[in-house]
Amino acid sequence: MPLSAPAARKTRHDRSLRMIGYEREDGLWDIEAHLCDVRGYDIDNAWRGRIEAGAPYHDMWIRFTVDETLTIQEVEALIDAGPYRACPDISDGFAVLKGERIAPGWNQRVRTLLGGAKGCVHLVQMLGPMGTVAYQTLGGKRVLDAQDAADKRVRTRPPRLNSCHVLAADGEEVKKRWPEFYTGPKD
Repeated sequence: MPLSAPAARKTRHDRSLRMIGYEREDGLWDIEAHLCDVRGYDIDNAWRGRIEAGAPYHDMWIRFTVDETLTIQEVEALIDAGPYRACPDISDGFAVLKGERIAPGWNQRVRTLLGGAKGCVHLVQMLGPMGTVAYQTLGGKRVLDAQDAADKRVRTRPPRLNSCHVLAADGEEVKKRWPEFYTGPKD
């Protein structure tokens, strides 16, 4: 269902953000993100000159490659357009993520490694949702692997428990999926 009809308006800023997860033939997984900002008006920029309405103000890409444990094997960041000449200079700094594992605490780890003057605010903001896309991309395979191993290990508290209203510890979904972690009323 779409939103209700808006009042009369004109576009001032349009941010497109697209993230895709890929299974590679070599057994690894690529997660790619592309962010593009365009303005609905012309803007004068000290470095680029006049940026016409509809032309990218920011145009940025990140790809990281993970293994089945969600450990980052490779990282590539690229800035095709930004408001400052030095924007692309930070791209190589994102290699610091190589060897990091996407797990609980991922967003904080990203901020520690690349926050503030150590990174680019837009690329850093993309990495949080990219972690979610990585989980979603590997989800089916990881679930099957977990089911195969279920008889060989003790189940631990799911990291997604209480991450949203559907996965609340006292909710119906948790009662069905992880009854040992359910905290709601007993039947």
